Amino acid sequence: MLSDMELLDCHVQVLYKHNEFNQITHINELPYDNAPSIYIGTSKYGKIVRYSNDLDGNLVNDLDQAIQLSSNIEIAEIFNILNKYKQLSSVWIGPAYVFPKLRKQSLTDVVKITDSNKELLKAKFPYTYEEFEYKQPCYAIIQDDMAVSICCSARQTSMAAEASLYTLEEFRGKGYGLDVSNAWAMDIQSQGRIALYSTSWDNFSSQSVAKKLNLIQYGTDINFS
Repeated sequence: MLSDMELLDCHVQVLYKHNEFNQITHINELPYDNAPSIYIGTSKYGKIVRYSNDLDGNLVNDLDQAIQLSSNIEIAEIFNILNKYKQLSSVWIGPAYVFPKLRKQSLTDVVKITDSNKELLKAKFPYTYEEFEYKQPCYAIIQDDMAVSICCSARQTSMAAEASLYTLEEFRGKGYGLDVSNAWAMDIQSQGRIALYSTSWDNFSSQSVAKKLNLIQYGTDINFS
């Protein structure tokens, strides 16, 4: 198992595209929107900071002093520094998890979505259907010839992948999300990759799923956009 700091580094590589200066340029997911101004990943053992490639060098120096000199992340101070140069629209904060090593098991109601049956996604998950090439592996629960709960790869690299989980509202509370998530994570781990999961602090249902899956929190993500 990687250390928390190694997982944070792995996670930021999954989340964002980087240039040769280790600056973040774009979100690592179609349609490849611009990366946030700052990403900060924190753990009990330290923090990883990435700046957008479009930030002014003087601004980066000011931010780096404020971030690196303090053991805590002073969000208000960072916000104030950034706002001197550009107007911020949001701050996003949430826990980052890793799946524990899973034992291979048969989940009989879970269907792997491939090119041969991806039509099952079209009715309720059209975006996943359209971008299927980039979302694999993908697992689903099927009802009435359509997917009602899916877990696929939101963003990924050769080393790790981040889960994207969604269950239609009328099918929640049946454990479908747990089954498709475990199936997805087992597939990722069978490839020798790390299965990651992250959410926001105000998404309580997603955090509840993480708890039921026995995921291990290794850090916290903070994005300034």
